[in-house]
Amino acid sequence: MEIRTYRETDLMDIVKLFHDTVHKINIRDYSSEQVNAWATGRVDMDAWNRSLLQHHTFIATDGCDVLGFGDIDHSGYLDRLYVHHACQRQGIATALCHKLESSVDTDKIIVHASITARPFFEKRGYKIIREQSVDRCGISLKNYVMELSRSCSESR
Repeated sequence: MEIRTYRETDLMDIVKLFHDTVHKINIRDYSSEQVNAWATGRVDMDAWNRSLLQHHTFIATDGCDVLGFGDIDHSGYLDRLYVHHACQRQGIATALCHKLESSVDTDKIIVHASITARPFFEKRGYKIIREQSVDRCGISLKNYVMELSRSCSESR
């Protein structure tokens, strides 16, 4: 597995991976109605591309296929972290998350973790700040605002 920076040519693979992962993995913790609202299949490609280019965005690949991706902004907000549904529990999310956390020089990293992702982030030392409900297409989805506190020396 190789982890490299995002390229615009990755966008189609990333959008498909996002949709498929939500529908095949997150369905364990959310209803069909909720995953359909979360990953509708209609993505603003220009907005995603701009966001991915503005953030520190990394791609996990086997040389041919995208296995996972993640992005974090300069303030330490970890925006997205998704691993291909067929590649779960192989250390891909851990490797990506380490790369993302190491790419920013902040005292705190914040993530809005799904019910599915919550245990992963807890194992990494993230603490729940609060549970929240977010609206997607008029459908409510529960997630958790989580924070990883670290000293300045650890974040460099």
